[in-house]
Amino acid sequence: MNIFHGNILFSKNSRELAVYEDSYLVADHGKVEGIYAVLPEQYQGAEITDYGSDVIIPAFSDLHVHASQYVERGLGMDMLLSDWLNQYTFPQESRFADMNYARPIYDAFIDDMIRHGTFHACIFATIHREASSYLIRRMEERGLYGFVGKVNMNTGAPDYLRETVEESLLETERFLDEFKDNKTAKPIITPRFAPTCSEDLMKGLGTLSKKYHAGLQTHLVESRWEAEEAMRRFPGYQCDTEIYERAGLMDNGPVVGAHFIFPSEADIRILNRHGGFAVHCPDATTNIIAGIMGVSALQSQDVRVSLGTDVGGGHSLGLYTQIARSVQLSKLKWFYEPEQNKPIAFPHAFYLATKAGGSVFGNVGSLEKGYVFNALVIDGMADENIPLTPAQTVERFCYIGTTDNIKARYLNGRLIG
Repeated sequence: MNIFHGNILFSKNSRELAVYEDSYLVADHGKVEGIYAVLPEQYQGAEITDYGSDVIIPAFSDLHVHASQYVERGLGMDMLLSDWLNQYTFPQESRFADMNYARPIYDAFIDDMIRHGTFHACIFATIHREASSYLIRRMEERGLYGFVGKVNMNTGAPDYLRETVEESLLETERFLDEFKDNKTAKPIITPRFAPTCSEDLMKGLGTLSKKYHAGLQTHLVESRWEAEEAMRRFPGYQCDTEIYERAGLMDNGPVVGAHFIFPSEADIRILNRHGGFAVHCPDATTNIIAGIMGVSALQSQDVRVSLGTDVGGGHSLGLYTQIARSVQLSKLKWFYEPEQNKPIAFPHAFYLATKAGGSVFGNVGSLEKGYVFNALVIDGMADENIPLTPAQTVERFCYIGTTDNIKARYLNGRLIG
């Protein structure tokens, strides 16, 4: 049993924050038992961890991030997607064939993700099974929640980063089978995107998806180039998302489509049919993809939206910065396309990064009764003699905060370093 005192904040829904000032949160066996203004009699005399006026919030959920691109963050940001992939990303990812290169990068990535308060993530590795296995093993060992994918690519990439169909399917099945019984960090099928996967590879992955009840993560209509290239390589298909549906990849677990900036009505209809998530990655879309997701427009069509950092397309693992950026970009989207879009408010953006994204991993992303106590304590945001409300503290943290403002981190109810 753990009892915490402070200001407690989480998302009630996409429009409203639940705020409990000067309150007590009781966690039992790593899960929230309740929040109380006055501590109930049965807990009187119990040890209390007192955080005073600091704010306790849920840990963040990053639904699209490339662990293998961690060392690329902030590089090549003046390029568009195709050139960036070929000049920076593909050469760098090829080095993950060497475990001496892969291990320290993946360890640094995990450490930095924890430092930034992200305890749940959908992660791309590379085509290399041994390195991908190291990443998911380390995630599981540290108790982090995740879906980790060994990437599939057999076409549309440099020769040094291509697999054969047979090799890709064999290595993917070995990866799925080895980690199918993981408790918190689970394997997920990860075709990079349609331009790098042939139809026979997609169909083979669909067979594995059904066999292992494995979900799908990929990039969906992330740029005009990608959407056009997908249709060129898959004639006879009506849209990018249909490629995955017809391969049988969208029925066996969570479906996570990164970016989803240029969807057709058919893309939206198919993603909704399978309850999939569209992941908004604000920094990445302005760095290298040159488009802005219409969050409010998509949600008006019942699309489930969440947030991602997309490192190294994005340049920081701080998902809280993407909360702020998503509000900023929604204003730009509204300014240029007012007939289709509306700005989103801060509570909406915070919801995307916590409760919405957390739902992919189970009962995480909130501090409601029954949720896992994966939480952060935020402090140091007020100016001297000018107090802030809990909501103002968290909003300011998302705009100008750093990892120094995360005073404590709790994973499964346990304080971690």
